[in-house]
Amino acid sequence: MTQTVKTLLQWGLTQLSPVIKDGATTDVRVLLAYTIGIDRGLLGARSQEAVTSEQVRRFKTAIVQRMKHQPVAQIIGVREFWGREFAVTPDVLDPRPDTETLIEEVLKGGAATNVLDLGTGSGCILLTLLAEWPDARGMGVDQSKKALMVANDNCRSLGLTDRVTLKQSNWFSDVAGKFDLIVSNPPYIAADAMLSIAPDVRDWEPRMALTPEGDGLDAYREIARRAGQYLSPNGRIFVEIGWDQAQSVLDIFTETGFSDGLCVQDLTGKDRVIAFIR
Repeated sequence: MTQTVKTLLQWGLTQLSPVIKDGATTDVRVLLAYTIGIDRGLLGARSQEAVTSEQVRRFKTAIVQRMKHQPVAQIIGVREFWGREFAVTPDVLDPRPDTETLIEEVLKGGAATNVLDLGTGSGCILLTLLAEWPDARGMGVDQSKKALMVANDNCRSLGLTDRVTLKQSNWFSDVAGKFDLIVSNPPYIAADAMLSIAPDVRDWEPRMALTPEGDGLDAYREIARRAGQYLSPNGRIFVEIGWDQAQSVLDIFTETGFSDGLCVQDLTGKDRVIAFIR
């Protein structure tokens, strides 16, 4: 029996809906559009078109992967972030809309010239800022060699290799120089909260990028303790936080000499970013 775009879409929804309770329809459409190589918005117009046996096989494989809660971005290998596509693998966090709050707030303050991204992962924060600021340069550091390989791929695809340095480093351990902007989306989930987060995150994204264990605040303690040595006069620092961590993170930075911290909410009204000017 010849399969069409429509019948394949219906099959995918039947399989995925009982497992993925929120967003199954979107997931199926994204996976099908990716499989047959068209824009998702064209699925309706091409609903009666036949699909090849190879496309059927690839789509069914993708649905099985999603039924195991593997994130869609990992299955298709990319995630859109701030209007650009970034390669995504199980070695990096999946770039999220929440993190775009940090980008938006940083851009309000005008262009930086030298940016440091701590725990760069896919590079989505650093590379987005450099793409927006054509005269800026930056360094992205991460403990994970595999994460740095993903960031390097994204750097090449965005044409930014001449303005980026990627380095393996445990926070500031192998960083030298001064920066007028430091940014970070560090691991901040407390160890005991890991059990309750979605399996799409808990089982598929790198644990070291999700939690520093303990109370979830150790990364902020390390960043706050040493950031002053690397910030230029009037330099800025922006960190993403968990929705319930604003006061704790403000206190950590205040105790190390920062003052006049700013807390910014995301589109859902939750605390998401803490910012300081040196």
